[in-house]
Amino acid sequence: MTQANAAPTVLVTNDDGIHSPGLHTLAAHARDHGFDVIVAAPAREASGSSASITAVEDEGRIRIERREIPGLPGVEAFAVHGTPGFISMIASHGAFGPVPGIVLSGVNRGANVGSVILHSGTVGAALTAGSNGARALAVSLDTGINPEHFEWAVAAEAAMGLMDFLLEHPVGTVLNLNVPNRPGTPFYREASLASFGIVQTVLAERGQQHVRLSISDTEEVAEEGTDFALLAEGFAPVTALQAINTAALRGALPDRATRGESRGGAGEDEREPAGQG
Repeated sequence: MTQANAAPTVLVTNDDGIHSPGLHTLAAHARDHGFDVIVAAPAREASGSSASITAVEDEGRIRIERREIPGLPGVEAFAVHGTPGFISMIASHGAFGPVPGIVLSGVNRGANVGSVILHSGTVGAALTAGSNGARALAVSLDTGINPEHFEWAVAAEAAMGLMDFLLEHPVGTVLNLNVPNRPGTPFYREASLASFGIVQTVLAERGQQHVRLSISDTEEVAEEGTDFALLAEGFAPVTALQAINTAALRGALPDRATRGESRGGAGEDEREPAGQG
């Protein structure tokens, strides 16, 4: 690698928790790639936490425990009683030592594709990192709901193959990588987001004081060129994400709210703005 020696510290996190083999594999590959690696992950699973920055407090303090990762002697590792987004955020303030210039989030168990990546803790950690001055890569393995095997190393190697590419992009760049759960090195493809995710959540039961949800594979057909479609074809789709952006409003804003008109009728007194009349 031509740029690894000059690369900043790498934080490896996830939303599956500190014990996840995907996390351990990604950290090992990052270390072997020449990066100075710090591992910090939730003490327990935090899937679906998006970019939430919630944590368990004890008299205003967040509990952080040092851990040893099997096969990674000398790599500092921390179990944090907080979400991946929270971990990514406090890392940007030096909570684990040197501020990371790159955040690797994963390897997640299950693909993160389509518009529902909004809810992913894996992607949320990467987006938080991008918003706080780091480059970031979210990495997910398309395991399905009941996998027979896990190709963690394939996903981690695919992530390392993007490191030079990521470093060529400006600070704040966030990439989302999904990798097929099969042996062999996949080919990358640039992808847009599908309009739906790889699984769908449905309302299975609604009671008077509760609801129950269930998850099943999506049966919709993905649009050509989207991350969902390319992943199904055996490629490793890569999508560039923006954490925070603005959009243009349609038409001109009204000067101010008129209470009578907003209720569909008249009768409220017109009042001058404060300081006039």
